Amino acid sequence: MRLVGVDVGGTFTDFAIFDDGVIRSFKVPTSQPQSQAIIEAVEAFRPDEFAFVHGTTAATNSLLELTGARTVLVTDVGFEDLVEIGRQKRVSLYDLSVDRPPPLVSSESRVGHTDQASTIRRLRELCAESIAISFLGSFADSSEETELLDALTKAFPDIPISIGSKVSPGFREYERTETTVINAYLAPSVATYLSLLGSSVGASSSHVMTSSGGLVPFGSAAALVGELTLSGPAGGVVASDALRRSHGLDSVITFDMGGTSTDVSRIGPEGIEVGSDQIIGGRVNRVPSIAIHTVGAGGGSIAWVDTGGALRVGPRSAGAEPGPAAYGLGGVEPTVTDANLHLGYIPEAGIAGGLTLERAMASAVLRDLGRRLGLSTDEVATGILQIVDAHMERALRKVSIEEGFDPSASSLVAYGGAGGLHATRLARNLNMRSVLIPPHTGVFSALGLLMASPRVEMLETQLRSADLVDASQVAAIRMSVGDRFRGVFGRDADDVLLFADARYQSQSHELAIPYREGRLSEDFEIEHELRFGFRLDGVPVEMVNLRSVASGTPDLTWSELQEPESMDQLTDESLSGGTDVVARKSLAPGFEVDGPLLIVDATATVLLNSGEHLEVLTDSTLEITW
Repeated sequence: MRLVGVDVGGTFTDFAIFDDGVIRSFKVPTSQPQSQAIIEAVEAFRPDEFAFVHGTTAATNSLLELTGARTVLVTDVGFEDLVEIGRQKRVSLYDLSVDRPPPLVSSESRVGHTDQASTIRRLRELCAESIAISFLGSFADSSEETELLDALTKAFPDIPISIGSKVSPGFREYERTETTVINAYLAPSVATYLSLLGSSVGASSSHVMTSSGGLVPFGSAAALVGELTLSGPAGGVVASDALRRSHGLDSVITFDMGGTSTDVSRIGPEGIEVGSDQIIGGRVNRVPSIAIHTVGAGGGSIAWVDTGGALRVGPRSAGAEPGPAAYGLGGVEPTVTDANLHLGYIPEAGIAGGLTLERAMASAVLRDLGRRLGLSTDEVATGILQIVDAHMERALRKVSIEEGFDPSASSLVAYGGAGGLHATRLARNLNMRSVLIPPHTGVFSALGLLMASPRVEMLETQLRSADLVDASQVAAIRMSVGDRFRGVFGRDADDVLLFADARYQSQSHELAIPYREGRLSEDFEIEHELRFGFRLDGVPVEMVNLRSVASGTPDLTWSELQEPESMDQLTDESLSGGTDVVARKSLAPGFEVDGPLLIVDATATVLLNSGEHLEVLTDSTLEITW
């Protein structure tokens, strides 16, 4: 069956289509609403029967832009202000000017539950569009939540209701409540988006990527929309792990630079790390998530001058409309794309989305900015690239050096429309071993959607000493997640894995490690020493949560990929700066060349600088060393 993967970004919407062993890829500018560009593109190439897989930013955008539903929180009497009190933990410990974002539910929209009749009456008065229920003890006993859920469902049949014991069942009442509120806040708009898209694309099946890198049907996702906040970026990490395993690499760092933001993640020998410490817009969203760090740095990031007269770049982006000045769509502010074009790092014709860039327009807005700074046009363009590189290098350091991992042992897997333009400078600054530019690099996250596994995850708090873990209870949990997978996908899971959130007794944080019977303490201490550089001999280890993951076989594997087939045609040309330009599809496996060189295809551009060496590997991955 034909597979269609669609990843929506802030600037472009990426398509990866697998049909008869061939991947076709293209980009279109992201529209508002997001579903419009997807529906129009699918209608344009009129596929026969196909499976649709989606990576969406609908949940993230709604949360960041505060466009969610009017939500009411029902909780224990006396704990209505829990979401405002929060935790002592600060994002920036010594920055006294940092403010926490206001709660998504105002004080008058928090209801202390006494009895069902009073709660229903109060909810009617508040005209709720969505309801969140979170009681303090629901991680241990969910009966009170489910009883109230039944009553409220009858009283408000058309209003979505989220309960903490389903959305985030682990202990710690603040994180569970905040996550439940986020789910309720997003539920109406995201569920409507998925319903409209699912009914419009005409696919035989429709699945969406979750933040943990697994696929779930649209219908199942509508109930747990908070799990979609990293839906799109997770696809690129999934594909990067497939590439890592194919090339026999111990570790890689992923670098996804698009039009609006850059997403980075580290993958080690054990594969993709999935945790639950996600922070979106300053808010805790405790759902299973790949450890992805995002910064507001992309091709569309706008360069500007601050009140002190210094050049700054981002996080504001020109997006798809009006876009960079070079797009000729009304943009009047200089961007990273304009700087790359002016310096000769992007060809004027045949770029992603079928756009033709205007170098003169890019140079004009850069010249105006340079006058304000007392710099030449070339100097301001170079300065923009140096600043955006610094933002992205800090992000790479955060997922490696700041977590105790030396990046010199890793390769940088670079993708996204702009990833190949900046990757080697960043990798060389971090003394990394090489840069890998995968095939289909401009739509790599969309490709990753097709390589993801159907997945169901469950979490149960098991707060006990590592020596007292009940093997029969572990077996019951394993069976339970298998049953849920069967209920969601209508077939048995191919694999069930268990992970433990463990800690030294009385620690305030946990580490997630694969669960192996009888080895919890030993495995935890090994991971603790690797991560933090020490272990606490003689201190008991305890399990906090047990997470079970049931997964199926992905529809597409790395070994099935063939030579890319572009839906746009490109020809070799030369830039005014004298750098040679070649079409990527003309580079056969085994080809080697030294820079400088610009390699282009329909969805991305790769810059090979002077002093760098490129080799095309057997799977068409470009490996760059120096």
